[in-house]
Amino acid sequence: MARGQAAGEPTDQAAGEPTDQAAGEATAEAAGRRARAISYDGSVVSAPVVVILAAGQGTRMRSAVPKLLHPLCGRAIIEWSVAAARDAGASRIVVVDAPGEPLRQHLAGRAEIAVQAEPRGTADAVRAAAGMIAPEDTVVVLNGDLPLIAAATIADLHDRHNRTAAAATILTAVLRDPRGFGRIVRAADGSVERVVETKVDADATAAEREIDEINTGVFAFAGAALLIALAEVRADNAQGEFYLPDVLPVLRAHGQPVHACQLADPAETLQINDRVQLAAVRAEAQRRIIERHQLSGVTVVDPSATSIDVDVTLGQDTVIAPFTSLHGTTSVGARSTIGPQSTLIDTRVGDGASVVHSYLKSADVGDGVSVGPFAYLRPGAVLREGAKAGTFVEIKNSVVGARTKVPHLSYIGDADIGEDTNLGAGTITANYDGQHKHRTRIGSRVKGGVDTSFVAPVTVGDDAWTAAGSVIGQDVPPGALAGSPGVARSQQRNVEGYAERRRTQAQE
Repeated sequence: MARGQAAGEPTDQAAGEPTDQAAGEATAEAAGRRARAISYDGSVVSAPVVVILAAGQGTRMRSAVPKLLHPLCGRAIIEWSVAAARDAGASRIVVVDAPGEPLRQHLAGRAEIAVQAEPRGTADAVRAAAGMIAPEDTVVVLNGDLPLIAAATIADLHDRHNRTAAAATILTAVLRDPRGFGRIVRAADGSVERVVETKVDADATAAEREIDEINTGVFAFAGAALLIALAEVRADNAQGEFYLPDVLPVLRAHGQPVHACQLADPAETLQINDRVQLAAVRAEAQRRIIERHQLSGVTVVDPSATSIDVDVTLGQDTVIAPFTSLHGTTSVGARSTIGPQSTLIDTRVGDGASVVHSYLKSADVGDGVSVGPFAYLRPGAVLREGAKAGTFVEIKNSVVGARTKVPHLSYIGDADIGEDTNLGAGTITANYDGQHKHRTRIGSRVKGGVDTSFVAPVTVGDDAWTAAGSVIGQDVPPGALAGSPGVARSQQRNVEGYAERRRTQAQE
């Protein structure tokens, strides 16, 4: 998405600068390049350098996992901000990390890392990234724990900032309950005079506490002005920290204009500091994800009983029944039904398929396939068009051919099965000899009897049959009937009066 496009006014990326490449590469060459983009008024401006502040300790999460690596609808929290910056057309994405760089490996190739040596406030965090900021850059700064911030919001802030030629533009929001947030104090001409903190009543006057316009923690700066002001910010507060909002009065003292851009949707600035807030943000993120799919033609029967990760894709006229969870990179085609009570993780499902009461992980389900109820498709399970995995069927690392049926109570592991084959209830592929896994190969149009075990490695030819209750440990030629202990089996013997004899023995 080109910068500014999602805000409702389409723009074009300049030739030779693909957005994904400009945002995603973290090589030295990419870091030195300044992408160009078309602004609202048709002028050409530098695409933003986005600095994401992510060095906080996150102690209120009470977790050994860094706060910004906690999962949120299929992405780590930090990935949401990085994705928004990328989709906003950032020429460079810089994440300010803590010592030890816990985010570096997770973000490899998607952002550059700067390190804040000590936790000395947000202005000091931006100073840590100063070496990656050029005077001619437009710099957007945001906190890494704002996962709902939209790419369109970043793009709009950047464009408004450039159109007004301000030294700084702060993103604000109007809240019904602004308690605890810094308040925006405006000058007579409507520009921003300063940000007043209100966590303690003594920090602000009664009139200032009545202001309902708050600081979201998102800013746009002219690069040169920012670099100069950062050097002049002082830690004149009880915490002895350098705060980014204190840059604004410095800029005004130099005669530089400071403007505001008011956010239409305050929910975008929902912040995560503890697990209570994480749950609240997850609920809002989930609502937005499901609404997006509904508006694209997907039926979600009960959104309150459905979980869909952000990177899941769903086709038109697909139905998601209650108590269904779709995770990771799962994709479902058109006109399919998923659920109720199904979980799909990193799984592809084609068009017109059905998955009922089942669990699928890293599986590939073709068009028109029927899965479940109570099936378990493990990694590497591939079901071709029109195949069936029925009740209490487990399939792992196997290819099930088109229109082949594994109806119920079976385990298929490390197997290749052809087309139009039918395996009876209780079929087992015995794939492990205690040391090594082996494959079973079953041809097309095979009729497998109930309670048949295939002891791998073994091959069954096309059009072959197996008798019920057989153990198949030798290859079966095409068209043959195989069975054990013999095709005719041993003669059945009935012991008359057996139950009465047992009762008599038990009484003695």
